[in-house]
Amino acid sequence: MSDENKFNFSEDDKISQMHKENVVEEKKAAVKKDAQGLFASVKTFLNELLDFRDDTDRDATISAIKADIPFKGATAWILICSIFVASIGLNANSTAVVIGAMLISPLMGPILGIGMSIALNDIDTLKKSLINLATMIVLSLLAAYLFFKFFPSADIMTNELFGRTKPDLRDVLIAFFGGAALIIARTKKGTIASVIFGVAIATALMPPLCTAGYGLAHNWEIFVGAMYLFTINTIFIALATFLVLKVLRFPMLKYANSKKRKRIAQLASLIAVLVMAPAIWTFINFITQSGLEGDYEKFLKEEVKSNNELWFQNAIPHWEDEEIILYFNGEITEATVTDLENEIKNYPKIKDFNLVIKGNKYRSIDKISDAYDRAIKDLDQKDLIINGLQEQIEDLKLNITNLNKQIESKSTNQNAVSFSTLSRDAKIKFSDLEYFGYAKMLESKDFINIDTVTVANVRWKLELEDSLVSVKERSLQTWLKNKLKVDTVFIKRN
Repeated sequence: MSDENKFNFSEDDKISQMHKENVVEEKKAAVKKDAQGLFASVKTFLNELLDFRDDTDRDATISAIKADIPFKGATAWILICSIFVASIGLNANSTAVVIGAMLISPLMGPILGIGMSIALNDIDTLKKSLINLATMIVLSLLAAYLFFKFFPSADIMTNELFGRTKPDLRDVLIAFFGGAALIIARTKKGTIASVIFGVAIATALMPPLCTAGYGLAHNWEIFVGAMYLFTINTIFIALATFLVLKVLRFPMLKYANSKKRKRIAQLASLIAVLVMAPAIWTFINFITQSGLEGDYEKFLKEEVKSNNELWFQNAIPHWEDEEIILYFNGEITEATVTDLENEIKNYPKIKDFNLVIKGNKYRSIDKISDAYDRAIKDLDQKDLIINGLQEQIEDLKLNITNLNKQIESKSTNQNAVSFSTLSRDAKIKFSDLEYFGYAKMLESKDFINIDTVTVANVRWKLELEDSLVSVKERSLQTWLKNKLKVDTVFIKRN
């Protein structure tokens, strides 16, 4: 057998290789087919999960929103009651009461009407919505102003009030997503009431109006901040309503007159732009401000507060002037100043800010230590003087007590109660007493017979209410009868 035919497997190898390639291709095709089927299944599942267009009742949604727009009769009184409830809750710093006011407030109706009317090109509904919303705002501000202006102790600035004066990016997001949830719930067949209540709490339209009323009564800056928050909530709820109805392709209102239809469509588009423009500006402004504040806080934490060698006291950012002022208690070296100026460039939002560093060059560590030692010595000397004065005071008290006893022993019999003991016990038992005196007094009702009566002369703390004073005087009268062993004691208020 020749060498050529000994190990000739080339044909078999080719066939085997071709078979393997076919198998691989078949498996690839099967995997691709399975992947396509899985993708189609996932797509179908997500469509069924997230698509809410098939569950929309357009006619019922429009009718329900229009029904909530009018503001008269019962709606007006409900709004007034909710305003007073919210104002009381804000004044009492009670979150639960404020939430209750949010739930009964009818403010949401006209805001949804604004968003819907712009989306549907319904100029008449838009007019009604704007008029009713303006009326609600004026009435709310008036009611809140009257409460905070004339109610006792209503001028106190509580945490609940303060929380409605500084809107930020979170308020924008809450208003937008809350408004989106509300209109989606409204469009669903069989409205979800719990969602509507939840949105009423989350978007919090009522508390900013009450806070604005407080600002009208006491502080103009608080009024501006609170109205800014209310405006943000209103704009973004209306914007969410507009977008959701556009996504759901609610039909726009048609007019017989084509020119009128075109004019109204242009007017609605203009109003939509006017509504969205401040919303977009507000959103961008909040994002920018949040970025600045985030980098500012991060810079302080990582570069300033973490350095134990720096006696950091305070920092004041001037956002408009692009300046940050750092205050230190102690001398700051040029090397430290240069290092901080270089480090701030690592924070993109504030890298161009001017860093002003103010240290106290006259308060070095050595000088502070010397001042501390001197202060300790001064305190020790003062303690010695105080101890000596206290001993003299105790001696004087003892002498006064002895003199009082001598005077009382001469002016009273053995069975009488010592006045010093009586006054001391009266002060212990009735801590609100500021003055106490008593004496025996002769009186005659018919100008013939003479009686001896006991009269106590007292003065109470001014902050006590009259009703409480009367109760305390009755208790004091009973106590004096038992103490002095007499039948009658007259209390005279000084």
